[in-house]
Amino acid sequence: MIKLRAIRGMRDVLPDETPMWQWLEGKFRHMAFRYGYQEMRLPLLEPVALFERAVGEATDIVSKEMYNFLDKSGEHITLRPEGTSGCMRAVLEQNMCYNKTQRLWYQGPMFRYERPQKGRLRQFTQFGVEAFGMPGADIDAELIFMVRDLFQELGILQHVRLEINSLGTARERSQYRQELVAWFEQHRELLDEESLVRLEVNPLRILDSKNPQMQEMIEQAPRLLDFLEDESRQHFTTLCQLLDSADIPWRLNTRLVRGLDYYTRTVFEWVTDKLGAQGTVCGGGRYDGLADLFGDKSLPACGFAIGIERLLLLIQAVSDKDNPQWHYRPDVTITSELEDGNIRALLLAEFLRQRCPQRYIAVDCSGARLKRQHQNALKSHGQYIVTLNHDGTIRLWDLVNNQQSEVSDAQLAEALQQASVR
Repeated sequence: MIKLRAIRGMRDVLPDETPMWQWLEGKFRHMAFRYGYQEMRLPLLEPVALFERAVGEATDIVSKEMYNFLDKSGEHITLRPEGTSGCMRAVLEQNMCYNKTQRLWYQGPMFRYERPQKGRLRQFTQFGVEAFGMPGADIDAELIFMVRDLFQELGILQHVRLEINSLGTARERSQYRQELVAWFEQHRELLDEESLVRLEVNPLRILDSKNPQMQEMIEQAPRLLDFLEDESRQHFTTLCQLLDSADIPWRLNTRLVRGLDYYTRTVFEWVTDKLGAQGTVCGGGRYDGLADLFGDKSLPACGFAIGIERLLLLIQAVSDKDNPQWHYRPDVTITSELEDGNIRALLLAEFLRQRCPQRYIAVDCSGARLKRQHQNALKSHGQYIVTLNHDGTIRLWDLVNNQQSEVSDAQLAEALQQASVR
């Protein structure tokens, strides 16, 4: 007999966990709307060429991690590994920035074939924000303001720190790349196998290496900031001044390069020390050159993405796990000691739902003994247990005040209407 299991790296979110997901998703939506961002809903399937061109064929995402296949028409498609490229494709395809700017957000599953770790799955969920048509450092700062406000709302701001850097323009980065490659070639004997591969295809990623034997050499490598021209330097200076004016602490991290080819100028990460090696909670930046890869029109753009699974791990690590918003708790559970009480209980529940629409009402249809029904209802930590007795009466048990009374259908509805809702 075959024992069915979820695919490795794909995880079920169980009913005990979904209230916390819903709570967090509500915080995302509220914060995005507060800042004037509108929701986009993007397809899970995209052409492989979209990411080969946007993300870069030499990146790990395209070369190793995408779920690619040919569909029945022979088209080469993939499950999306990230959201920015698809959002840019939609904006350009629908001509959404004709004579106007766009502030957009999206949420949903992404897919990457990589070794599953704590907080990193092959199917993972991202909350993403993208802003199109605005070239200044002010919109970069707005994105950071939004993340700061979100983390403050979630109660984790004191457990994360902001790191920023500038990658300059493609031309500035090309000049820097030549100097960086020359530096690493001088110290080739210190490079590990992964860095030797990156030296040929994406040398900036060597700066992100965690190999302890390479750290001193990397610290002494040329800095990209020293290759910035006046416009890029002023852009970065303005961003830093805006963050200081908003009292947002930040740290310059000259080794912050991001893993995708389309970033330009501002890059930033919010990181934590509470999750071990998987410390990046939010990553973002500017990608003014991405639209150029798809056509002849330039479109300044910037954004960020937050991995929901990793963010939930951080929230759980530093917060009170008994937060009532993280648990499903019916206000009323209807139980019955009648052998055929299910129909009566269901009709009573529907009567109450019509008159008390603000109440969450559950019916125990298990057929278990009344004592077991009460035990299960108590575990849900609701406010009331309603019992249909053998003699046809209804007993209301107020769990908050530990009081019981006999009531009619109308009296029960009135009591639930008048009592405060948690």
